[in-house]
Amino acid sequence: MRRQFISHAMVAAALLALGFLPASAADVAAGKAKAEVCAGCHGENGISQTENIPSLAGQPDQFLQWQLVFFRAGSRKNEQMQPIAEEISNEDIRNLGAYFSSLAPPKGPEDKDSDLSKKGAQVAVGRRCASCHTDNFAGTKAVARIAGQREEYLVKALHDYKAGQRVGGGVAAMADVAYAMSDEEITAVAHYLAHYK
Repeated sequence: MRRQFISHAMVAAALLALGFLPASAADVAAGKAKAEVCAGCHGENGISQTENIPSLAGQPDQFLQWQLVFFRAGSRKNEQMQPIAEEISNEDIRNLGAYFSSLAPPKGPEDKDSDLSKKGAQVAVGRRCASCHTDNFAGTKAVARIAGQREEYLVKALHDYKAGQRVGGGVAAMADVAYAMSDEEITAVAHYLAHYK
């Protein structure tokens, strides 16, 4: 418990340090150069072509920064991301956030199962997804863009939240929402969001 508290305190300190620097401190060109290593998994221009790897293009700047800090601090676990995140500076994090947020987001593929999307839309309304992720699911500030995200990644993320294997920002909203969802609801809402236009 003490180790988890210290980990969260370190994350909070890093986020505060990032937040006190002016937004103009970010350098999109430097972020683009630093992001070359990211393209191997997250795809050219931040649009993933790899199963269970999220697209980063069009994600909110602050959300991207938080996730990198979580990986760097070890409060978000991923065997591939943690060693990379441990090597990047606060300046790198600001620049990467600025770069990926400046890119055009992925467009959802053609929806070949409109019935599943209708069910997913009902789940999104019932679980109040838009209250945090915005009406068009584009995210804002520290909240992820989920519109057009890879479908299997959305399923994985929701299962991770449900199982307590992933934590969100300052509140446990995602864990609370996902915990109450059935597998069928997760499948439907992930399909709906992945194809959302």
